[in-house]
Amino acid sequence: MARKIIIMGAAGRDFHNFNCLYRDNSDYNVVAFTATQIPDIDGRKYPKVLAGKLYPKGIPIFDESDLIKLIKKHKIEEVVFSYSDIPFEGVMTKASAVIAAGAAFSMVGGAPTMIESKKPVISVCAVRTGCGKSQTTRKVCEVLQGLGKKVVAIRHPMPYGDLAKQACQRFATYKDLDKHKCTIEEREEYEPHIDRGVIVYAGVDYEMIVREAEKEADVIVWDGGNNDMSFYKSDLSITVVDPHRPGHELAYYPGLTNVHLADVVVINKIDSAPPDGVEEVRANVRMVNPKAVIIDAASPLEVDDALSILGKKVLVVEDGPTLTHGEMNYGAGVVAAEKFGAAELVDPRPYTVGTIKGTFEKYPEIGVLLPAMGYSGQQIKDLEKTINKTKCDMVIIGTPIDLRRIVKITKPSVRVKYSLQEIGHPTLHDVISKKFKKAFKK
Repeated sequence: MARKIIIMGAAGRDFHNFNCLYRDNSDYNVVAFTATQIPDIDGRKYPKVLAGKLYPKGIPIFDESDLIKLIKKHKIEEVVFSYSDIPFEGVMTKASAVIAAGAAFSMVGGAPTMIESKKPVISVCAVRTGCGKSQTTRKVCEVLQGLGKKVVAIRHPMPYGDLAKQACQRFATYKDLDKHKCTIEEREEYEPHIDRGVIVYAGVDYEMIVREAEKEADVIVWDGGNNDMSFYKSDLSITVVDPHRPGHELAYYPGLTNVHLADVVVINKIDSAPPDGVEEVRANVRMVNPKAVIIDAASPLEVDDALSILGKKVLVVEDGPTLTHGEMNYGAGVVAAEKFGAAELVDPRPYTVGTIKGTFEKYPEIGVLLPAMGYSGQQIKDLEKTINKTKCDMVIIGTPIDLRRIVKITKPSVRVKYSLQEIGHPTLHDVISKKFKKAFKK
């Protein structure tokens, strides 16, 4: 008899684990997926075109709140935990409930789910959402381009629409973003690569994706999401840590796994973090992985009209995932507001509408910042209405893209940009050029 299982996920690692380990595997019967973290991703099906011959009707996706009920109803034997950026206590709290309901609780990952590429792979992962992984990935791509290599980035999945259509997506222009009806979160990750001439692949089936990417790449860069592990076997593994949250590198899954796996650890935001936080993170990395090369780095800000912030009452719009499941209570926008003399951070909560109001109800710890949530057309409209209703002098946009391309902001606004800047040596160029010295001469 096939072992009946449920895969707990968030529209990313869960589908990847299924594709690698359970699709076309008659030893298992995947009864359902459960979904969390991302709005409106339950109530769908993992489509039959992706699920394989054993699932001609596809696989239903339920909200994680239904998990215990599903275990009992279907006599589930095993629940496979398959999502990222969750504290260890949270993992075991879920495990305890699953075990009490009568099922085994398991976790997979690592080597069995790391697909091997025919091309060199550099992976960029992190210990938490919001560590500065994106600017690190961009820096890696810049180094490789400087070495004369054609770089293709493969992004961690964000398949929140039609899964069958999103199996393998290629993004080379802004028109591709419109064609695939990308969310704000997707645009935040893809646009900066496109701006730099780097083609991006993403989707659902990462075996299919890497085979397509290999056709046009000298080197593949895995651009990780949340604090998940790489989906590919890496020739060089880079993990980014955040001294603004010292200790988190030891307390979140699978962030600590990424510290263990790292060939290189980038301690980011040294320019704005407290020195004791930097030293705590450095000591923790040395304790866990003494062989890792440590690179110190800053993420300096650029503001298009910094002087206009002085003395203003500002609404700060920050990257959504960083504030929600990343649990940060500030980002680049707040740093810019403080640095350039804003008089006050205006609280958007009295002005929120629709799904944005719901976001604050789910994540009350966000406080006086506005997360740039845009997982659907309606949510983007709600975000626009919230921004324009808020009584402020100016809007500071701290998101990785220019939000003004997506929403119409009727108030004066400035955008904050940031990039990775290594401090001293070694640098990413030092490490990458040394690692691939022989391979790149071929």
